[in-house]
Amino acid sequence: MKSSIATIVLATGLVFAVLTLAARLSDVRLPGNQQGYEPVQPIAYSHRLHAGELQVDCLYCHSGAEQSRHAGVPPAGVCMNCHGFVTTSLGALRAEDELAKQEGREPRKLISPELAKLYNAMGLDERKPDPSQAQPIAWTKVHNLPDFVYFDHRAHQQAGVRCQTCHGPVETMERVRQFESLSMGWCVNCHRQANEIGVAGKPVNASIDCATCHY
Repeated sequence: MKSSIATIVLATGLVFAVLTLAARLSDVRLPGNQQGYEPVQPIAYSHRLHAGELQVDCLYCHSGAEQSRHAGVPPAGVCMNCHGFVTTSLGALRAEDELAKQEGREPRKLISPELAKLYNAMGLDERKPDPSQAQPIAWTKVHNLPDFVYFDHRAHQQAGVRCQTCHGPVETMERVRQFESLSMGWCVNCHRQANEIGVAGKPVNASIDCATCHY
């Protein structure tokens, strides 16, 4: 009788230990796996707003993806292509501000607090921003591949691979995070699947030769 109780207790303990270990193993990652990496940026730039609600095309800001290995981070001037126009179109509000000063009233804000942070990060006067004087913003890179890996955005763009295939639903992210593991196995499996079903309705020959990415 005692041995039966001991067996049940030990079995219960073993099951509990296995379940606990399995739960913790789900968080274990191989070295270099930064899946879920979501660094705080100098400015709370919202991809959900720009790429999602406003439907700004990824390649408008990351034009390097079509022309080079790296998609690149847009220079401050690209931001000001839109925000410089939006601000200068508020001339009526500026006039109201001047009138408010003359009458001793509190002038109303021309821009949102977040946009004010953008101008501050670029070293611009929020009331008279000069795009030509914009300073680079010190963004933190999110997607980091090892130095021994060669990856070319051009080849993927030309094949019709959607940005979301590797970067996930960026248009829903308030702050960008690494969505996929971007491991070698993940990339190889993606190439194999592409060879089987094609990309954007077209057949492709995605290499799985080691020397394609490692040389």
